[in-house]
Amino acid sequence: MITLIPRMSEKAYAQAQAGTYVFNVPLTANKAEVISAVETEYAGVKVKDVRLVIQNGKVVRAYRGKRRNPGTAARTDRKKAYVTLREGAIELFKEDSESSTDGAKEKK
Repeated sequence: MITLIPRMSEKAYAQAQAGTYVFNVPLTANKAEVISAVETEYAGVKVKDVRLVIQNGKVVRAYRGKRRNPGTAARTDRKKAYVTLREGAIELFKEDSESSTDGAKEKK
């Protein structure tokens, strides 16, 4: 069983409105593991399609002092799973519009 971490970004939110959900998954995960993990973690959901993308780590400059050991370092690689559902929906982005407006009224 793999762990699914939902990606919280504007692009992921827009795709979730269209029925495609984005998750961070381990680099060793494959499509079958992602499908079984989504269907067991979120009840009442059937997966239609899974696309896996490996995002290579960005090479960044690393300095240790003014003139000492200039060089580069690489960020870690990431793997993302784009999951399209056949039926059902996942509540990843909970909208707190009611609670945020109530909180503003209480402060006044």
